[in-house]
Amino acid sequence: MTTLSTHVLDTSLGRPAGGVTITLSRGDEPLAEAVTDIDGRVADLGGDPAPGTYSLRFDSDDYFAERGIEGFYPEVVVTFTVSGARHVHVPLLLSPFGYSTYRGS
Repeated sequence: MTTLSTHVLDTSLGRPAGGVTITLSRGDEPLAEAVTDIDGRVADLGGDPAPGTYSLRFDSDDYFAERGIEGFYPEVVVTFTVSGARHVHVPLLLSPFGYSTYRGS
């Protein structure tokens, strides 16, 4: 069984980004939607994804707008491949004018 999680950190504030809406999709088909908790985490974004290509859409526009901040990127879309790993973790480092991601553990 494969699990999928994410963690969003607001690097402009130096703390977790709670309240970010995230949509998991495969191709054009949305599979799940979640909102990061107070620690900026979503522990399980749809259990046991089959091998293939998926996308996570992070709604950065709403997150920053709720804080009175005008950002440059209205959304961040991270596309990745599931290929049989037991756990896939996709962290996002987010600021109003940039972002970074990597294969987490």
